Amino acid sequence: MMAISRSDNSVLGRWWWTVDRWTLAALLILIGFGYVMMLAASPAVAERVIGSGSRELLFVKQVVFLVMAASLMVMVSLLTPRNIKHLAILGCIGALVLTAATLVIGFETKGARRWLALPLLGTMQPSEFLKPCFAVVVAWMLAEGKAAAARRAASGERGLALLHPQWLWPAGAFLLLAVVAVVLKSQPDFGMLMVVVSMFLAQFFVAGLNLAFVGALGIGGIGLAIGAYFTLDHVRSRVDRFLDPSSGDTFQITKAMEAFGNGGLFGRGPGEGRVKNALPDAHADFVFAVAGEEFGFIVCLVILALFAFVVVRGLIRLLGEAELFVILAATGLLAQFGLQAFVNMASSLHLIPTKGMTLPFVSYGGSSVLAIALGMGMLLALTRKRTSRVDVAE
Repeated sequence: MMAISRSDNSVLGRWWWTVDRWTLAALLILIGFGYVMMLAASPAVAERVIGSGSRELLFVKQVVFLVMAASLMVMVSLLTPRNIKHLAILGCIGALVLTAATLVIGFETKGARRWLALPLLGTMQPSEFLKPCFAVVVAWMLAEGKAAAARRAASGERGLALLHPQWLWPAGAFLLLAVVAVVLKSQPDFGMLMVVVSMFLAQFFVAGLNLAFVGALGIGGIGLAIGAYFTLDHVRSRVDRFLDPSSGDTFQITKAMEAFGNGGLFGRGPGEGRVKNALPDAHADFVFAVAGEEFGFIVCLVILALFAFVVVRGLIRLLGEAELFVILAATGLLAQFGLQAFVNMASSLHLIPTKGMTLPFVSYGGSSVLAIALGMGMLLALTRKRTSRVDVAE
């Protein structure tokens, strides 16, 4: 416990006594797991991919990113909800422009254009930063639409009035989703698109959208998934290999399942894993399998419990919240965080078709870990205890 008095009225003092320290602790523990897993998995990958003289390169780079992520998360959590809204609007515009730029000046890897090469900074995946900013911007639009509807009802105005702000704000949210969906589909990045759409639907549901409409949108999403299966070769290949492993190359998932089997309850011990020497993405998409082999089923359950704790704790924290913007923004951020963790772990366990998606704070990746830190910093800022709601409403 930090030695900060409750009477301390400094920025740090007010932050310490208003932030959700349980969630902060869980997130810092996950960052700690990221450090341990990079120490376990990255040297073998670096030696195989870069060369024998570069065993520590990926580890050192990721440790720098993890330190930056922890610092960014704390700094963003110091902001007010109004500051978070402004940051998200600017971030969404910038990230969307850069994500669209990948289609023109980005470089291609494994059949997708998702990355930009930046001087001194290396590679960047701007769509990672788009996710948290998009969640907050959509929350702002929906909250403004609800506020406009309340003002209209109070004034006694009647009629459909399609150009009324009550309808224009939600329409703007749908338009923004459509633009984001087109850009992500063009890269293509259907995993990211799935997370964004699911997050969007969760926010619309919490905002009070008719359940039948949410169901219709869900059916539409299923229709798009079926269409992708029949029109996109790489999507069909992944689904076919999931349903029938003999239909194609299943090397990574086979090795991942072998890792979990080798680990048993308590694992083979730190550094004793063997599968990481063969898994191409042992430090990234399949880091959970490395954790299973070296640390065992019990530690994997602890990691799963930490992700579940952050999501459940965040939702419980929202039960006493009165501001719709805060509720919707936090819901979107929690949905993104939880769904991304689920997709990574479920893919490693062969519960769903494989999808290249990082495990928040645990997998290798600078863009990913910094973007998740941005989102969780926003969550911590939005769920801080507040005696005044003025900064939210303005």
